[in-house]
Amino acid sequence: MIPLRKLFRKIFFALKIGRDPEGVKRNSRIAIDATARSEQNWRHNSDTRERSVRIPYADQPARTCRKGKGKALSESPPRSRATIVDVAAKAGVSIGTASKALNGRGQLRQQTRQRVLDAARELKFQPNALAVGLLAGRSFTVGLLTTDSIGRFSIPVLLGAEEALGAGQVSVLLCDTRGDAVREHHYVQTLLARRIDGVIVTGRRNDPRKPLADHLSIPVVYAMAPSTEDTDMSVVPDNAGGARLAIEHLVATGRTRIAHVTGPQHHLAATVRAEVSVQSLAEHGLPLAADRIHYGAWSEEWGRQAAHVVVRSDPRCDAIFCGSDQIARGVADSLREMGRRVPDEIALVGFDNWEVMAASCRPPLTTVDMNLTELGRIAATRLLDAIDGRPSPGVQERPCQLVIRESTGIGAN
Repeated sequence: MIPLRKLFRKIFFALKIGRDPEGVKRNSRIAIDATARSEQNWRHNSDTRERSVRIPYADQPARTCRKGKGKALSESPPRSRATIVDVAAKAGVSIGTASKALNGRGQLRQQTRQRVLDAARELKFQPNALAVGLLAGRSFTVGLLTTDSIGRFSIPVLLGAEEALGAGQVSVLLCDTRGDAVREHHYVQTLLARRIDGVIVTGRRNDPRKPLADHLSIPVVYAMAPSTEDTDMSVVPDNAGGARLAIEHLVATGRTRIAHVTGPQHHLAATVRAEVSVQSLAEHGLPLAADRIHYGAWSEEWGRQAAHVVVRSDPRCDAIFCGSDQIARGVADSLREMGRRVPDEIALVGFDNWEVMAASCRPPLTTVDMNLTELGRIAATRLLDAIDGRPSPGVQERPCQLVIRESTGIGAN
């Protein structure tokens, strides 16, 4: 095929010869040169067009680009993610068998199941989470609502819950309600819209709270602060048992004049720990030093003030049990300023085992640990059981643990 440009040049040359026979040689040379240049350009353009064509088919080995224009493309298309079809083919089983093996369902021989799992691992197969959720009727996500904006109590609970939920490949969505009922309602609706499988509710206090809402379609577990409904699932620390551990430890170290400094009287944790402290002392035939419970704020400042009150009221006081580590640290500061040595003259016990407070106290603080991480793990386990159709209503108390440090004269274990 002769290019159009070449054909036009030949016609023009023929017409020119007919009008000017004398210029045949000169025009012939011009026409030959022009024809050669035209042919060379056409071949170059054709070559370029051929090299710039993109090959759209995966079975063709390479893609090309214009010479000198940008970077060369890879010699082969990018490798796609492995699918369950690839896993089944590699393991030599049907797609249904591969699905059962990967999801732990069905009656399969162990050799077959292992062969499928090995194939999936070799192909780096990742199941489609959305497809798995649709098949199981679950989203494999749970919500965690907290009123503890500081995170002092909710973070350990969250870590324990995540440890238990992670084993079941369940993700956690954390929402801070800041103690606001309107914000809490908003988050509940948002979580329900995300089709979560369940909710764990926690906070910074042990006081019973109202349920999230009536007739929720998903299970709910309350950690730290129990629900007021007996039919709900709740997990709480054993405050009474923790207070008893503290008093028993002080009595065992030979202390006989034990005072108690704690938080606000309207907080359940403060009143329970105070009542058990008085009861435990009475069982040993011992009076409460300073003749009363010292209620105040959950703060170091209150601890500093209370230490002066206790020492003035009962100079023979040889131990102080505090309702929180923050209070205990404030007490320790004031005792040091007053020249009262801890633990030689006055032993000191806190509550919470807040590592930052307990370890930085001088001397390091003996304290009661509520095992919040374990509490979160138990809450998550009960939630998973409820999601699987095995709810366990009622309040479950988890034991506390005494962590002994230098403030009681025994030394760290």
